Amino acid sequence: MKSISYIEDMDIWRESFSFSVPINIRFSETDMFGHVNNVSPFIYFEEARIEFLKSAGLFGDSSSGDGIPVAADMQCDYHHQMYFNDKLELHVKVNYIGTTSIDVHYMGINQDNLLCLTGRGRLVYVNPSTGKPIRISEEMKNNLMAN
Repeated sequence: MKSISYIEDMDIWRESFSFSVPINIRFSETDMFGHVNNVSPFIYFEEARIEFLKSAGLFGDSSSGDGIPVAADMQCDYHHQMYFNDKLELHVKVNYIGTTSIDVHYMGINQDNLLCLTGRGRLVYVNPSTGKPIRISEEMKNNLMAN
């Protein structure tokens, strides 16, 4: 397998996930060659990320304070083709929490237990009125790390 800059040890990294959501590959997410279009994984990342943040009480909930998480950058590495009707388990974890941002990692495993996707992204916690980054509270950090 190729080297991935944000993963030091693949075995340890794979074992460190505890949260996942099922993704069913829809026909509309495939391209004319029959495999998943290269933009679709970012939709899967979003779906899993929102469920992860909801499970930590940080999305669409009054406990999330005055801020909202905004995607600042996203990266995806493709490892195995995915096709219509494949079943993907999309895993999400927090890799790092800073003062105003969170580094999130993703891993997609298909029904044959093949690694199809890895990814990472930076979320910045911002005030929705001003668009300015705001501090992530200790309570929020604890909720994120508990997942």
